[in-house]
This record gives sequence, structure tokens and C-alpha cells, in this order.
Amino acid sequence: MLKLNCNHGRAWLAAAALAWGGALSLLPAQALMAQTRSLPDFTDLVETVGPSVVNIRTLEKVKAGSASGADEQMLEFFRRFGIPVPPNMPRTPRPDRGQPDEEQPRGVGSGFILSSDGLVMTNAHVVEGADEVLVTLTDKREFKAKIIGTDKRTDVALVKIEATGLPAVKIGDANRMKVGEWVMAIGSPFGLENTVTAGIVSAKQRDTGDYLPFIQTDVAINPGNSGGPLINMRGEVVGINSQIYSRSGGFQGISFAIPIDEATRVTDQLRSTGRVTRGRIGVQIDQVSKDVAESIGLGKPQGALVRGVEAGSPAEKAGIEAGDIITKFEGKTIDKATDLPRMVGNVKPGTKTTVTVFRRGNSRDFSVTIAEVEAEKPVRKAQAPEAKPPVAGPAQVMGLVVSELPDALKKELKIKGGVKVDASEGASARAGLREGDVILAIANTEVASVKEFDAVLARIDKSKVVNVLFRRADVSQFALIRPAR
Repeated sequence: MLKLNCNHGRAWLAAAALAWGGALSLLPAQALMAQTRSLPDFTDLVETVGPSVVNIRTLEKVKAGSASGADEQMLEFFRRFGIPVPPNMPRTPRPDRGQPDEEQPRGVGSGFILSSDGLVMTNAHVVEGADEVLVTLTDKREFKAKIIGTDKRTDVALVKIEATGLPAVKIGDANRMKVGEWVMAIGSPFGLENTVTAGIVSAKQRDTGDYLPFIQTDVAINPGNSGGPLINMRGEVVGINSQIYSRSGGFQGISFAIPIDEATRVTDQLRSTGRVTRGRIGVQIDQVSKDVAESIGLGKPQGALVRGVEAGSPAEKAGIEAGDIITKFEGKTIDKATDLPRMVGNVKPGTKTTVTVFRRGNSRDFSVTIAEVEAEKPVRKAQAPEAKPPVAGPAQVMGLVVSELPDALKKELKIKGGVKVDASEGASARAGLREGDVILAIANTEVASVKEFDAVLARIDKSKVVNVLFRRADVSQFALIRPAR
């Protein structure tokens, strides 16, 4: 009896141990299951946002007998994506034989409804050059649209259809997006309406344009998707699908969207005035390379290098010079040169703001009044008087021959000193210096005469990169003379 009890006890203990062991073995799997995230379901998003996405077709008037609309669309496709045009395709319109103009299909794109009264956002390139814009809703209603305004710099357009009670999208915050999060696109690739594709955010702040830090995704985007929305998992529009990177003309895993905050800033102006105004300060800029940073003692390559300053510009009036490094704008740090045009462009013309520059080892603040972007002014060429015989000296080591600056030229250029370049070859020519330029400073040191210029050259290491500030006509410029290797 005891034996039986012992055996029973052992069996019970064994069963208990097995049960506990089984439970313990399940714990890691349960923990893993708790950490596992299921794949996203886009069905609710499609039902919510889908009715707000529209198909956009454009028409243009062409001479009867000219290349067909289909030919024009194919030619545009080949031009846009760099594909060689087939030899049997007409490249130019056929001769006009006097027939009346005809409306031919020009292109297909996408868009989305911003307001219930018919405002639609799309890409500028979708409606550019169109004589008529047709917007088709998901319920198959079709409307002729009026172009409110376009902005080529950002590739954003605003059109209006006469309708009410339309389902408008919800606008999200592109700045809250994280790399790796899921996003979805709806559009009309190759004219296939209401096509849904999905992927993740591949990168943010991708620089491919003057005014736009693009959102990069791996969402499948093809011709016809242009102008359609990029949507986050909350059903909010965070971008406008605009471009793809492709060697074949089709999707290759890299697409770009305009951040919705940038696009909204543009459409707000288009809605109120029909055009976009941007600020400018009148500087030509470049990236700050490691060589530039080392040559001026900046420490690390950051900011925007001022290559040139436009005469009479806000920058010149404020005292900013070629060779300066703009490190901050309105107190905001400039990490790379492409940050500056966007920051300045977003400021209303007439606004006074502060620009921080690094010059000859020190940071300085300048008060600048922002001007409006306008057509570039032609550079007036200064007429220099007959030059005196050139003076040779240490400058020749760099391929330069310089001479004293005549008083008449100083007065004409409104400068106090400098030396005139009479010949430039070798390292100085490679740096961009040429006959007639006026050197104002070299190696971070201002020079007023050939004697001062030679004295600076005599004490610097000519085996290293030397920075030069010079004047050409009305524009001050900055260059680096690199020794031959």
C-alpha cells in the first residue's frame, strides 16, 4: 500500500513537474507573441480617404494634322523619364493644312479634395500647359476645373470645381512622421483610377530641389500617380506624390512626395492671391566643404558659404560679404547650404530678420530686410581704365600677376582698396580668377595694395588651400586657390 502510495506520489510529482515545465516553456513564446506586430490593414483607410481622391485629365488644343494626343503623351513620358524616343515615332508636329484646332488628350494625373466646396490639390506639372482640366470623382461625376494657381518651384497646383458637399481629406503633420512607418498612396497610375499602393517611409528631408525637403518612400508610384496623396495610418494626408527615381521609366523602389506642410503653405497663397511670393536676400551660396572650413577656422563644415553678393541686395546693404559663412537665420542653425533658400523663401518680403555669419574667426549678427524673389538683374560690367604695367612678385607662385588698383576704378566700384588681376593661370585660373578681377582679401586678410598683398603671401603656407575674396563688376565672390598636386 505504501509502495502504491509512493508510486502514486511520484506520478503526481512527475505530472506536476511536466505541467510546470510545459507552462515555463510556453512563456518565451507568449512573450514573443506579445511583441509581434501584425501587418497593417489598409481597408478602413481606403474606405475613408478613397472618395477624396480624384482623377485628373488634361486636354490641349492642337492643329488638325499635327501629332496625335497619344503621340504627345508618349513623347512626354519619354522626355520625363529620359527614355530614348523610338525612331518610328513622330518627334515634331506634322504640317498644318488649315484645319480647325482640335482638343486632344494631353495627360493623366491625380489629386485630392481639400475642401467640401471643390478645391483640389495636385502637382503643377499635371496641369501645366493644359487648355482644359477635367476632374473625375470616385462616383464617376466629371467636372471642368479652373486653375487657381500653380507654383513650379514646389510643383504644387490648386484647381477648383463647381461642386458642394464633397469629402475633403484630413491634413496631417509631416514632421511627426518617422522613418520606417507605413504609408499608403491612392492615384491613377497609367490611367488606372483608384489604385492603392503601400510601403514605408524610407527617408525624410531628402534634398532634390531648391525649396523642398522631400519625403522618400518605397510606395509604388508610376506616371499618373502624380498629384495624389501620401497617407499615414491615421488616414491623414502627409504628402503629395510627385517624383520617382527610375532608369526605366517605371517604379524602381524609390519615390518622392512633397511634404504637406510645404504644399499647404503654397496653396494658402495661391488661394488668396493666385501666386506665391518668396523672400530673398541676394546671395549666391554653396556648401561648406572641409577645405573651406579648415581654411577659415570654422571647425566643422556647416552653414552656407556666400560665393557672391548681388549689388544693391538686402545682403549687401546689411554688410554681408562674399566669403562669409551664414550659420544661422532667424536664430535657427543652418546645417547645410540648401537649408537657407527654404528658410529665406518662407519669410514674407519686407520682414526684418537676423542673419548670423562667421567671418575671419568670429560670429557676427546682421539685420537684413527680406526682399521679394524677382527676375535676376543683369550684372553691369565695370569699365576699367587703362591699366598700368603689371607688378610681378610672390603672387606669381599662384599663377597671378597683379597691379595697383587705379583710383578711378576704386571710385567706380565703391571700394577702398585691393589689387587688380592682370593675368591668371595655373592654380588661380582653376579657382576661377581672371583678368580684370579685383582681389579684396586673401587668406582672411584684407589687402589695399600690392605691397600688402605680397606681404600676406610671403607668410602663408602656399602648399595649402588659400581663400580669396574678389570683386567682378558689381558682384563680390569667394574662391579657393588649391596648389597643384
